[in-house]
Amino acid sequence: QVQLVESGGGLVQPGGSLRLSCAASGSAFSIYRMGWYRQAPGKQRELVAQITTDGNTNYADSVKGRCIISRDNAKNTVYLQMSGLKPEDTAVYYCNAYWMSIVRTYDYWGQGTQVTVSS
Repeated sequence: QVQLVESGGGLVQPGGSLRLSCAASGSAFSIYRMGWYRQAPGKQRELVAQITTDGNTNYADSVKGRCIISRDNAKNTVYLQMSGLKPEDTAVYYCNAYWMSIVRTYDYWGQGTQVTVSS
């Protein structure tokens, strides 16, 4: 079992920056693919960024060049550095931990942190 706790959300002006953090409890953090997703009101949850166990990253087209995902396995933490924020980035941001073994899939979510981009 993995518990994920996000932090770092808040209100920011357009063009501003935020760094989201997701702290994971439990062991074996390094085996999980970690991701950030977001869900805006009235919309489906969508992928923002992912980072694999060996550090490969993947970004949604809407955030490429503005976001950087990173992980610190020693601290069991994944980060999302966001810059050049736009009003359309407003959403609840969720952390995800995913691992697929031979016998089952492990898929955990945090409770989310609100990001609001507004002047």
